Amino acid sequence: MAREAAEKPPEEILSLWKREQAQLKALLVEQDTEAWQRDPAFSGLQRVGGVDLSFVKGDSASACASLVVLSYPELEVVYEDCSMVNLTAPYMSGFLAFREVPFLVDAVQRLREKEPHMVPQVLFVDGNGVLHHRGFGVACHLGVLTDLPCIGVAKKLLQVDGLENNAQHKEKIRLLQAEGDTFPLIGGSGTVLGMALKSHSHSSKPLYVSVGHRITLESAVRLTRSCCRFRSPEPVRQADIRSRDYIRRTLGSPRPPTPEQERSQKLQKPKVCPKEGSEEPAGEGSPPEAHS
Repeated sequence: MAREAAEKPPEEILSLWKREQAQLKALLVEQDTEAWQRDPAFSGLQRVGGVDLSFVKGDSASACASLVVLSYPELEVVYEDCSMVNLTAPYMSGFLAFREVPFLVDAVQRLREKEPHMVPQVLFVDGNGVLHHRGFGVACHLGVLTDLPCIGVAKKLLQVDGLENNAQHKEKIRLLQAEGDTFPLIGGSGTVLGMALKSHSHSSKPLYVSVGHRITLESAVRLTRSCCRFRSPEPVRQADIRSRDYIRRTLGSPRPPTPEQERSQKLQKPKVCPKEGSEEPAGEGSPPEAHS
């Protein structure tokens, strides 16, 4: 989920957001609520979803909101919904959900109305869950509002509760040798906020997995690993791919797709295709901060 810095919102807005976060946090469930979550092979899990927002290059207000649903365990795209949106809420670290989540909730609602049998049994979110300043990141926010199990997956460490991307942290990353290796993210309070996961054998950088809603950290890490063909879990990767491609096609950007994008799109032809989109590394405006 790309985002760009904006003017700080007024104090009264921040106070309102803090109160709403606290109210929603009271509804947060950090336990496995589905039988498939407790099964070693995730038996019964058939549909996994991913969401993402990709921004138009040079425009911090125009973006494409994307929701994809993949079959599990095949990880083939069976549904996608991309739409251009205009973000009016200002960006502020720790309050990303108020800027982006309404559009993702809308996408889930459209799916429930049009194709209720395609609703995902779990959502991967490009951002953090309980690994957050107040323990309620974008993955928690989306999970509670949609009442779907959610997993937060971030590429950068959000430095909260004493967590730092310092020499000690980098040494722990260096010791992640094999695909599936992990280490816990323990805050200064002693709370395990998430897990660093080496999601792919060819990736030197971990993913930061945290609970979003209605799933345990152990189940979230296991499922994230099983959904990774590359560094990012396939539902998030495909949401990102398709949202970027939708921006290019909608706005007529001259940038051609990369060979990897072309191969991925050929392999992932959805049954339901309201709209489409494209890929991960070379994206429309992506500032360097962690998703919160």
